[in-house]
Amino acid sequence: MLDCCEPLEKVKNEGITFGKVACLAHCAGANVEAFRFNQSTIDDFRRYVKACTSSDDCHMITSYHRAAFKQTGSGHFSPIGGYHAEMDMALILDVARFKYPPHWVPLTLLWEAMGTVDESIGHHRGFMLISRLQNAPSLLYTLSCKHESWISTAKYLMDDVPSLLKSEDVNDAEKVLSVVFTSLPTNFTEFIKWVAEVRRQEDGALSKEERGRLSVKEEVLKQVRETGLFKHVKEWMSSANSCCRSMSSLGDKDTLPEIAARVCCQGAGILTGNPGSSYGFCCRETCVKSLKANGDTPVTMVSGTVVTCGSEQGVDMLVPFSQIKSSCCGSDPSSCSGMHPASNDILTALLLSLPPKTWSGIIDEKLSQEICGLVATENLPPLLQEEVLHLRRQLLFLKRCQENKVDDDLGEATK
Repeated sequence: MLDCCEPLEKVKNEGITFGKVACLAHCAGANVEAFRFNQSTIDDFRRYVKACTSSDDCHMITSYHRAAFKQTGSGHFSPIGGYHAEMDMALILDVARFKYPPHWVPLTLLWEAMGTVDESIGHHRGFMLISRLQNAPSLLYTLSCKHESWISTAKYLMDDVPSLLKSEDVNDAEKVLSVVFTSLPTNFTEFIKWVAEVRRQEDGALSKEERGRLSVKEEVLKQVRETGLFKHVKEWMSSANSCCRSMSSLGDKDTLPEIAARVCCQGAGILTGNPGSSYGFCCRETCVKSLKANGDTPVTMVSGTVVTCGSEQGVDMLVPFSQIKSSCCGSDPSSCSGMHPASNDILTALLLSLPPKTWSGIIDEKLSQEICGLVATENLPPLLQEEVLHLRRQLLFLKRCQENKVDDDLGEATK
């Protein structure tokens, strides 16, 4: 799930820096306040430890060097689970339980351990406070750095698109979309994804919370498709297809059951403790269902039977479906085209998330005003606005990661 800021395979092999852990928390939808050793004081640190260990709303992650505790190893991350006021000691819930159980350390010694410098980046270690955002993003869409093409895609969106719009003769919205879309890097679709929730079939009926999360995703999808920008993107995509332009990388090549088969395999990996890989998992069959109970809004769910090592596991994928009327024949949801998140709305969400300065190079003043009006976040409903701003933060952090600068501007970027 923490597939942002740094590829997971690289984290496994090389570890991760303080700044990129903060980036991961941001990308996952958390509120983060990060402090390096040289940006705080021991008195402030003690105050934060007391506050977080006596509250359910705040959690503290510390980055320190193990040598200060006479432990083997070097740089390490662990959460703080408690504070003993009389002895001025902090309880470290060591995440490497195979190596060290939870243990108490003098707070002054922990502060000293955080005062070491991570030689890989030349910055001090420190601590960060993690809490839930007051209005958490729905995470219907998210950016991913799992595929190696994310570097070229982030650079293209942040650097190349503004330059192209300055140099190209654009005189209408369709031409703007042509400039942006026709030069997209290969494997661009690996960069932005829509997020589906998976669950074990054995968990039974959907809970109120599951229905609530799905309902929020569906509302975001509906709001994306009601924007003026979506109408332009949809028209351009239709024109691109009818004109036989080479846009295969943007098309919806897979049906919902095919998408669900992959997602159910990934979900089975997560649910069985093998996150990050669906290798060895095979989805034998899928079945698209529309569930309705007690007058609730119908829920679209794809049930899959995943086979691995001779055993079977039933996995459900909850699918956000747009409530906008569309041409859909019959009652079978899998036969509906474009009802679940698809290229048109994914591209719309991505365009909305680009920094406002992206469009400043458009020379035609009337067109510039039109485009700025189409992408203005202040014109969006509050729920979609939160989603777009979250994607924009992800994009900015990924760009800084691509430039290896996220640790350099940590003090300013994470508050």
